[in-house]
Amino acid sequence: MDGILGLRRTASRATRLLTAALVLGVLWGCDGGGKSLGGHATGSLEALSVPDAPVEAPTETFLAPDGTATDLSAFRGRVVVLNVWAMWCRPCRTELPTIAALDSAYGDEIAVVAVNVDRTPQEVETARAFLSEHAPLAFYSDPTFELPFRLPGRGAMPQTILIDRDGRIRAWLAGEADWNSPEARALIDTLVAEDA
Repeated sequence: MDGILGLRRTASRATRLLTAALVLGVLWGCDGGGKSLGGHATGSLEALSVPDAPVEAPTETFLAPDGTATDLSAFRGRVVVLNVWAMWCRPCRTELPTIAALDSAYGDEIAVVAVNVDRTPQEVETARAFLSEHAPLAFYSDPTFELPFRLPGRGAMPQTILIDRDGRIRAWLAGEADWNSPEARALIDTLVAEDA
């Protein structure tokens, strides 16, 4: 049974990569070099923003699940979906189950990093308990509330940033979206396929 599940996962990943490669081919044909991910700004990702050229992700530190300081360079070599959220932000809480579903679907293929920005110890514990209901998301936090202002959304909540394997911001969305939608999967597949 485990062998069959493993084959299905491998086949599913291969199908996603092939689809993404085809999408990349179309995008390269349309935008003169594949620099733009803007073709994925449809449906719930309609507000997706794509820079003219990739920009380096900030080096602002935040706390890892074990409480140690980390930053985005710790995820270099993987496609990163960075989501910044807070308990006081209703759209953040609405969006998180879709972020968790995305994390479940891709497993180790990508790094999904959900950073909470609640500040007081009581708020942080409430947020930690809330996130524990949304496995497999791990609890990262920024109680200084600095990271959101170092990102392209300039403090917007929620905001989701897509970072390539080289640590460069490739796209972002300020506001709520369905990150488990077909358009979100196609966007992630495109980034994963770039260096596959």
